[in-house]
Amino acid sequence: MLKPVSTSLIQANFSESRCAVMRTFEAVVVIALLATLGACSKVVEKSDDVRPVRAIVVKGGTADVALELSGEVRPRIESRLGFRVGGKIVSRKVELGTVVKRGQVLMQLDPQDLALAQAQAKAGLVAAESNRDLALAELKRYQELRTKNFVAATVLDTKDVAFKAAQSGYEQALAAYKNQSNQASYANLESDVDGVVTSVDAEVGQVVAAGTPVIRVAQTGEMDVVVGVPENKINVIRQMSDINVTLWAQPSKILSAKLRELSPIADPVTRTYTAKVILPSDASDVRLGMTANVTFIARNSNEVIKLPMTALLQSKTGSSVWIVNQGAVQLVSVQISGASGEDVLIAGGVSSGQTVVTAGVNFLKQGQKVVVLGVDQALNDAVKPSATGDVK
Repeated sequence: MLKPVSTSLIQANFSESRCAVMRTFEAVVVIALLATLGACSKVVEKSDDVRPVRAIVVKGGTADVALELSGEVRPRIESRLGFRVGGKIVSRKVELGTVVKRGQVLMQLDPQDLALAQAQAKAGLVAAESNRDLALAELKRYQELRTKNFVAATVLDTKDVAFKAAQSGYEQALAAYKNQSNQASYANLESDVDGVVTSVDAEVGQVVAAGTPVIRVAQTGEMDVVVGVPENKINVIRQMSDINVTLWAQPSKILSAKLRELSPIADPVTRTYTAKVILPSDASDVRLGMTANVTFIARNSNEVIKLPMTALLQSKTGSSVWIVNQGAVQLVSVQISGASGEDVLIAGGVSSGQTVVTAGVNFLKQGQKVVVLGVDQALNDAVKPSATGDVK
């Protein structure tokens, strides 16, 4: 006797059969699509990546090594002036940039206390002078009495000692009076040179101590251009004998200068070494504070190759350039001996007649095919690859 089939079992079998049919249908569709795409597509030929670059044919020759630094025109001698006595400033006679003469009054202190001290010293001088005159009169009188033998010699000696003491007291009072008179004159701060005021460090109403700098005066005459030399250029600077200076205000005028001073200690802030260059005495158009470019030049008689800065490829291992050889580039390490303007001087790694890439160096790779732009057509034809990738 047959057992009845469960309805749930029939539904499960039906669902499983339907899923199998659907999977079979999807597989057939995918295979058909792939076959269609395969029949319609064509074989894509792989082409070489050819990059356009600019290049130059290098030539050997002699070139001067130059180092250009920016600096500022400063006075060779700049004095920080201050009062020789303390007091309160009551007057300021100059402004920043004022041209002053020797002996001209720059500032003044309140002279009241100094005048009182001078009056006191004068009174002491008058009293000491009176004591001296009295002692002198008594000495003369006792000398006459001694000639008549009316007094003993010891009494005359006493009067002589009293006169000498009074004379010393007078001289002491006279010196004190002169000193106090000088102190009173120190209430006026005067310029001791012909120059120009470069800084005012105190104002009216301020109480200053003796010796405190209140005004800076730059002496007219010799001027220097002060520049900061990097640490790696110290030895190079010492070997450069020719120095040219150009001013930002007068770029067409070139001044010949000399190195006067090179600091042996680096600046704690900029970590550069201060160098002072003397300007010629006939540089009448130069003003303090002007911006100047100082070019240190070393004459080079050895043969070097000059390349633009854009030709260098910097890496951790050093400097390199791309050499174009039969339509492809090759990376070559070079040795840099210095700079000449905006170009670098190559001491080794590149020889005359080679073609060096000068633009696009950061987008190249070893052995990459290139087409050279910016050179003679004959050179371009010699290095341009053919359509098949072979070099002509």
